[in-house]
Amino acid sequence: MLVNKTLIRVRYADTDKMQFVYNGKYLEYFEVGRTELLRNIGLPYRKIESLGYQLPVLESFIKYKNAGRYDDLLEVEAIVKELPHPKIHIDYVIRRSETEEIVAEGYTEHIFIKEDTKKAVRPPQFYLEALSPHLTIEEEK
Repeated sequence: MLVNKTLIRVRYADTDKMQFVYNGKYLEYFEVGRTELLRNIGLPYRKIESLGYQLPVLESFIKYKNAGRYDDLLEVEAIVKELPHPKIHIDYVIRRSETEEIVAEGYTEHIFIKEDTKKAVRPPQFYLEALSPHLTIEEEK
């Protein structure tokens, strides 16, 4: 399992009239977690794109547990449990760092596409090699 934790301080601009983190911001927080997870295994998005690939989101899900508020320090945990085949599934848990209270959790699913054609392709070898030390291939059912 591959796990990465990133801290985010809630800005005033991230909150709504109720003074809670606006619901759509959590997808941005997921993106930060995902980006840092990939960066920490040597695959920043810039490198993936320079090799001619993109990783669009196919599906996302968020379950809101407790409201994040202005100036909270949130920990975004991004988790990859298995090598992609062909979709990439990333789970997220966002916690208030001071109390470890879960604020939100969810997932995103992605697929690789070629930048020039925008056609879906299997995950490239460089991606699999970067993840494989941390993961195992799920047994076929």
